[in-house]
Formats: sequence, C-alpha cells, structure tokens
Amino acid sequence: MKKIIFIRHGRAEDSAAEISDFERSLTTKGKIISKQMAKRFREKEDDPGLFITSPAFRALETAYIFALELEIKPERIMIDSNLYYKSTLKSLFDILSVLDDKINTITLFGHNPAFTEMPDRLSKHGCEFLTKTSIVCISFDTDTWSSIKPDTGRQQYFLKPEK
Repeated sequence: MKKIIFIRHGRAEDSAAEISDFERSLTTKGKIISKQMAKRFREKEDDPGLFITSPAFRALETAYIFALELEIKPERIMIDSNLYYKSTLKSLFDILSVLDDKINTITLFGHNPAFTEMPDRLSKHGCEFLTKTSIVCISFDTDTWSSIKPDTGRQQYFLKPEK
C-alpha cells in the first residue's frame, strides 16, 4: 500500500508590498496551530515517510514544525519547487515517478488550491476543502508509485484544526 499525505501550510502573514508571496512567514497563531496539528498527526500516523515541501517560506516553516514534533531531522526534508510554482496533478505524478518503491508514504507540504484539488482528484470519493493546516491521507492499494492514477485512492483520514 502507498500513501500520500497532504498538509496545507499554516496561517501566514497577509500579503504586503514589502514581502513577496514566496517569503511570507507563518503568524504566531499559525505556528501554534501547526504544532497542535503536528501532535495530532503524530497520534494518527505511525510512519509519515518522506517529507517533501514547497520552498515557499510558510510551507517550509510548517514542514519544520512537523519534523521537530515527529523527531525527523530537518535535513531529511526534501524541497520541490513544483509544489509552489506548478503544483498540479501532473507535477505530483512527476514527483512520484522518481520515488523508490521501497518508500511507502510521502508527506507533502504546500498550498491551495492544489492541495484541495489533488486529493479530491486522487480519491475515489473525493475530498473536502483543506483549510490552513488541514491534513488528508489518501491510500492506494498498490506496491508501485507509477500505478497511482486519479480516482483510485481511498481517504484514510482527514484532520483539520478545531475552531
């Protein structure tokens, strides 16, 4: 079985002329909620597998918060610019195409609308909207990443911050 876990970045600073979208940081509340969600994720997921994040600062910060909570060394986090610049189902399949089939789980950190659209397209029964710091796990009954196709996955769990 293969699993793809999508984690949308935490709450970020508002857009400002002085800071590019790429550079926006998490707010204090975004960091707190990310840490809370990382703890919930740790209770739910035995093996988060390989962490791959968008290079945008808010996604990278979110990935680091999760890595620290899960005792994953930050240097083991991979950065893939496709998760920021052209985050589509096609670019996800490009990422999957280079993964070793010995890896069974990947955890991705990125942005909407792609992080709602991709799990929705992959899951046989769709997926609801990912609010900031939401987590969705889609599993596939296969041993190879190359055999993953749209509408073949099953939603294992969906976690979102409590209001």
